[in-house]
Amino acid sequence: MAVSQKIATRISTELKRYQSILAKALQRDISESDTVVIIADMLSDVLGYDKYQHITTEFAIRGTYVDLAVRTENQIRFLIEAKAIGIDLNDNHIKQAVDYAANEGIDWVVLTNGVHWRIYKVQFSKPIDKTLLCDIDILNVSPRNEDVIECFGCLSREGFSKSAMGDLLQQKQVTSKFAIAAILLSDSVIEHLRRDIRRLSGVRVDEDYLKSVLQNEIIKRELIEGDEATAAASTVKKMLRALARERKRTDEESVATQSSGDTVLSEPSSPETGAPQGP
Repeated sequence: MAVSQKIATRISTELKRYQSILAKALQRDISESDTVVIIADMLSDVLGYDKYQHITTEFAIRGTYVDLAVRTENQIRFLIEAKAIGIDLNDNHIKQAVDYAANEGIDWVVLTNGVHWRIYKVQFSKPIDKTLLCDIDILNVSPRNEDVIECFGCLSREGFSKSAMGDLLQQKQVTSKFAIAAILLSDSVIEHLRRDIRRLSGVRVDEDYLKSVLQNEIIKRELIEGDEATAAASTVKKMLRALARERKRTDEESVATQSSGDTVLSEPSSPETGAPQGP
């Protein structure tokens, strides 16, 4: 997503200012309630939400109030699970918020302690799951970092939309190191590699051999094993299937168009008028 210069400038300027605020708060090891105050301020100053109209601590799910919710035009955009600034974030912290979001049909959840911001897409599967979109450490990143600007730009009041967040998620997924490893191991890439080797050297190489070399000697084991690698491989397979369907549809339309053209050209004409003869 292209973030406008105005929004990018606000995000980078405010993040730089909050780096000092957060560093001092971390030194004091402030409580969770005090951390929530800073987070609410950041939602206003960095992301552009109106603190009194868009940010609420009064959103209840199953009788329990979430830490923060951001709402515009009576629609919840995302929930925020907040922790004290000195707490190290982990997956257990986000589980309840993800379950709450899924129960209300909310797509996005943020886990943060003010310093670390993790943005998740809720996956409405069985069981309910989540996909990490962004993981930002504000104290250890440049406020002008493009990825930071892009993530916060999509989450901002002006930039947030389901399509923008979805596009960013897809971009992150297909350009991750796990997805690139999965693409390198796909049949189409290995076939291209086999052809190039033969074209350059005249040597015939077996596809299984090439795949084995990539898996065992070139690509790091961590990129093809584990949950993230499995999820990336699944995403790549879905994209390849979609591409194959699109190519098939295009080929069928091309054949149909060609056949239609051949039919028109083969119609006999009247010797006098040049018009197609009737039956």
